[in-house]
Order: sequence, then structure tokens, then C-alpha cells
Amino acid sequence: MNLKSMALLGIVTMGMFSSCGKKSQMQMPSANLETMTVKTQDITMTDNYSATIRGRQDIDVMPQVSGTLWKLCVNEGESVKAGQTLFIIDQVPYQAALNTAEAALKAANAQVATAQLNYDSRKTLFEQKVISDIDLQTTYNTLLSAKAQVAQCEAQVVNARNNLSYTVVKSPANGVVGTLPYRQGALVGPSIPKPLTTVSDNSQMYVYFSINEAKLLNMGRQYGSIEAAIDTLPQVKLLLVDGSEYPIPGKVESISGVVDPSTGTVQMRAAFDNPDKLLHSGSTGTVVIPTTYKDKIVIPTVATVQMQDKYKVYLVDKDNIAHEQLITIEPQNNGKEYVVRSGLNVGDVIVAASAGMVRDGQNVKPNKE
Repeated sequence: MNLKSMALLGIVTMGMFSSCGKKSQMQMPSANLETMTVKTQDITMTDNYSATIRGRQDIDVMPQVSGTLWKLCVNEGESVKAGQTLFIIDQVPYQAALNTAEAALKAANAQVATAQLNYDSRKTLFEQKVISDIDLQTTYNTLLSAKAQVAQCEAQVVNARNNLSYTVVKSPANGVVGTLPYRQGALVGPSIPKPLTTVSDNSQMYVYFSINEAKLLNMGRQYGSIEAAIDTLPQVKLLLVDGSEYPIPGKVESISGVVDPSTGTVQMRAAFDNPDKLLHSGSTGTVVIPTTYKDKIVIPTVATVQMQDKYKVYLVDKDNIAHEQLITIEPQNNGKEYVVRSGLNVGDVIVAASAGMVRDGQNVKPNKE
């Protein structure tokens, strides 16, 4: 290739690079975009969690003896007091067993009396040297055996009396009666598959919900420890299944220290007073937990661009040139705003909307502050 050809090739190549540079510049035109100056403010974010409602006590009532269910003394949904009779199981066989045990006890006591007379008589004869020591000891052993029989009969009486008392099934606590799966005439016993009923103490309700491990860690960092979080967490709200808000706020009382490996969540429990019996054990709802951030940088979600687990904004310098800036945000958001943990300072100017349309190094013409 001669010098003339090489020169011509160089000129063409430079022209191509010049053309590409102009084309690149044409791809990043100036844009009229809304901007904002970063500042701090107080804001409250909320998190919603699906929840299950349980009575403070949900006690399954199981029969301690077997027999025919003779009488139902309560109705489903009825309020009961501790010790109130709920069911009566057929008492006839247990009354008969008690009568038999008491009769056996009387017979045993009579044997003791007879054995005592024989022993006293033999003792007198022994003192008069009429009988031997062996005869006296034999009589004494008979007395001891009779007394042991009395003790055994007394235990049988106690057992029979307890079994008879178990035929009257009483409420273990104050509460509300649940479903009654067994009706009069049903054969029941300690091994039945379902309890006779469940008594729920619904004066105060426990609401159970779960949070993921990441939020648990964030809570520990925010409050210093899980114990401090329980003491410091604000009152929580409960949304009922119809979407209405329960009028009485609740308080988080406990946080499980064990992460469920199958779900990666931790169970929490909040307590709600239930004076009007509006909440029912077994129902569901949604727990709403507020988190208040004071003096924090808050930006619109449309001012950010998400890249997998990272977020970025565009800083606008004094020459109105946009520059990418990575930020970290708090996990809570309201769908419209983010609380910025790091990456921005008060006084920074950022693109406030349509951040996804901006490119690094692009010229920005602010149209609103």
C-alpha cells in the first residue's frame, strides 16, 4: 500500500470515529426533569402481616372416664365460669363401683376388729404362759394383714369416688364454649379423637403473626436488642377479615427466638383486649405495625432505580449533569416513599421522577424544585 492510500484510509477512519462520537452524543439529549433538594423529615411507615387469632387460653376439655354422654349442660358459644358443669357422663356404673368399694372397706374394717380381738386374747394367754411366742406372733401377723387390707380398700374407695366425680365434666377456666361434636347418648372416653369442647378465655386475645429474618435483624439493630424491641415497639393495629379496623390497639408481648428453617420466619405475639367479645378464637386478620423514623432523608420511589437488591438515584451537580449514586434504604416503605439510610446528604439535588429514563452523565434541565 502506498503513502497516498494509507493517508486516505486514515482520513476515512477518523471520519468514522467522529461520526460515532456525534451519534453517541445524540443518544443523550438534555431532558426537562423534575428535581428536588434532599432534606430530612419525620415519617411513619407501616408493615402488614397476616395473623391468626387465638384466645388467651384455648383449653381442650377431655373426659377422664369412659361412658355414655348422659347430659349436655351448656350450648355452643355460651360463656361459662371455672368449675361450671359442662357435661355429665352416665354415673350408674361408677356409683355402683363406689358402693362396692365402700362395702369392701366395711368388711375389711370388720376383719381388723376380729383380728384385734384375737390378738388381745392371745396376748393375755401369752402373758399367762399358756401359748407360745409363735402363736402370739401368728395372731399379730393376721392383724397386720387385716389392716393392710383396709388400706387397700380405702384406696379403692378413693379411686371409685374420683371416677364418679369425673363423670361430671366441669369447665377448667372462665371462657366461651366452642363446638360440641358429641351429643347426648354418644359413647365418650379419654381416647376420643376430638375433645368434648374447647373453652376459650377470650377476655384478651392473642394474635400470632410472623416476620422474616431480615426484619428481625433490622429490629434488633434499631432497638438494640429483641428484649428492648418488645418494650419499645409502638402499639399495633388489627384489621379484621372484612377490612375494618379493630377499635382497640394491641401490644407486642413476645418474639420467638427461633427461626423456622422451612419458612425463614419468626413468630410474634400481640395481645388485644376483647371486652365486647368481637374477636373470636380461630379467626384471622392483619396486624399493622407502625415504624416512626425521625429526622431522616425521605425520597419518592420514582426517584430511584432498582437493580436487583441495590438502589440508585441520580445526583445533579451545579452544571446540571446527572451522576449515578448508590443508596441504601430502610426495609419499610409505603409504596410511594423510601427512607434513605446512606448514600445521600442534606442539600443534595437529585432527579425526583422518571429516574429510569436518565443516563449517567446526561444533562438535566430542572423544571421543578
